[in-house]
Amino acid sequence: MATTKHRVPGKQTVYYFPSFVSEDEETFLLRKISESPLPKWKSLVRRRLLQVLGGEITPNGALIPQDLPDFVTSYPPLIGRIQALGLFEASKHGKPNHIIVNEYLPGQGIMPHQDGPVYHPVVATISLGSHAVFHYHSFEDSSTPDAPPDSGEPADPSAVSPQSMSGKAAALPQIGSIGQIPILSLFLEPRSLVVTTGEMYTDHLHSLEPVIEDIFLPGGQVIYGRSTGNPLNVSEVEIANKDLVATEAYKQALQEGGSLTRGTRVSMTCRDVERVSKFMHKSI
Repeated sequence: MATTKHRVPGKQTVYYFPSFVSEDEETFLLRKISESPLPKWKSLVRRRLLQVLGGEITPNGALIPQDLPDFVTSYPPLIGRIQALGLFEASKHGKPNHIIVNEYLPGQGIMPHQDGPVYHPVVATISLGSHAVFHYHSFEDSSTPDAPPDSGEPADPSAVSPQSMSGKAAALPQIGSIGQIPILSLFLEPRSLVVTTGEMYTDHLHSLEPVIEDIFLPGGQVIYGRSTGNPLNVSEVEIANKDLVATEAYKQALQEGGSLTRGTRVSMTCRDVERVSKFMHKSI
């Protein structure tokens, strides 16, 4: 079970696990993902969505299931490892059954968005290859949503950005303008896992700022808003999980200040689609 030591300070519904996969497992996973046949890749405008594991989601929110590959069920046993944390125990299947694999090159990010109502409100994200800084945003009011900086497309077709929320108010009631400053920011190490649950999933958005390097101030703050090109939008935000970071080089940058250049990052976003078609099944 997940313990209190993994909870992000100040937020009872976000958990951070450094070194969730080993270096050997990371190398293996990146190789298996890179070997995926071209037909499994889906291209986005400003980055590529490498592949969808576990099946396709229909327009009415049902999963046409497909067996997850051995490299997430057997070696390494990612699904079993996530299930053992106990954070999916309230979901219909008790564990993730769907994984979105995304690649981010340095300077690429993703605009504030929600993952949509087709999933149980828990999401587990594994980072491979490079660090990232992950931001959560709040809705400020019920006015017409402001357009956030355009940093890419939603992570998958079921993800919901404020601009695409019309007609979805019943499922996602927190429609409004987005707070300019993130309410929570996390440093994600390579091989780490972050799990978002509860109101941080249902009532907030999340994003990655599209920058080539992350700049930190002494004491664990990151400079946010540089991608807008407007100095008035730049702010200093605290890295909430700075005391949970395990890698010495990253800890030093957070404690003493400095910059970290991003490399190519692959994320594996694991969720439970609770509505599964009983009459259709795709083979790998």
